[in-house]
Amino acid sequence: MREPDLDDPDLSLRLLFDHWPQMAAVFLSRRMLCFGCPIAPFHTVIDACEEYGLDEAAFRTDLRRAVTG
Repeated sequence: MREPDLDDPDLSLRLLFDHWPQMAAVFLSRRMLCFGCPIAPFHTVIDACEEYGLDEAAFRTDLRRAVTG
């Protein structure tokens, strides 16, 4: 199976958490309830940022840091 692309606008949060479980901490540190949410298979990072009023570019930077250390 090919590694998902973090920059894919259609990447579901479920696939994101399945492939990079360490990213859950980024969401939880912002009190985002996406990890474990039943809607996670249908929502994307774009959706989550809109829902929580976050700057998407800054949030994606933090997600990348969680992967690269």
